[in-house]
Amino acid sequence: MDENSAFADTDSTANQVMRYRRYQRFNLNPIWIIIAINSFMFVVTFVSPRLTSLLGLVPAIFLSQPWTIVTSLFIHSGLWHLLANMMTLYFFGSYLSRLIGDSKFSVVYFSGGILGNILYILLGEPLSVAVGASGAIFALGGAFAMMRPKLRVFVFPIPVPLPLWIAVIGGFIILSFLPFVAWQAHLGGLIVGLISGYIFRRKERYLF
Repeated sequence: MDENSAFADTDSTANQVMRYRRYQRFNLNPIWIIIAINSFMFVVTFVSPRLTSLLGLVPAIFLSQPWTIVTSLFIHSGLWHLLANMMTLYFFGSYLSRLIGDSKFSVVYFSGGILGNILYILLGEPLSVAVGASGAIFALGGAFAMMRPKLRVFVFPIPVPLPLWIAVIGGFIILSFLPFVAWQAHLGGLIVGLISGYIFRRKERYLF
């Protein structure tokens, strides 16, 4: 190979690397897609509030509106509700997706949300409207806590870092005592997360 050919090959490789990096920079992962859909639906339901009753989960009429077992995961009752869930989604999701990949992340997220909604149908108030991604978020938290229980995180307003498993379980217990909180959905998501995290952690041990 002559000198000119070597320079040409190097230049070609460099161009391929630059194209790959640009692809990575603009590639949308499931976390950003979920955040975008939730944000869009928040604006839509703010403009047209009656859509909440059509897309939210009402146990008593679920059989006539079966789509709500999924659509309710993208509806939020207020700006704080949306921000809290999306910030937690970004924190848990960013780390968890690096550990298990985007595909498994998506399975955990939606499985947790759906099982949470099933428990709400069985145990919740029949005529109440359940909205929010909290069940799916708890699935991510449960899986992440099971895989990295000793990781320390800050939880506002506690000034010292806590082990992740304490933050997740403690958050579930505290939120369960608040009024108008669908603890049934949180429980379903947490169950999915803990089981999934246990499976992923065992696979990690076998790999290493």
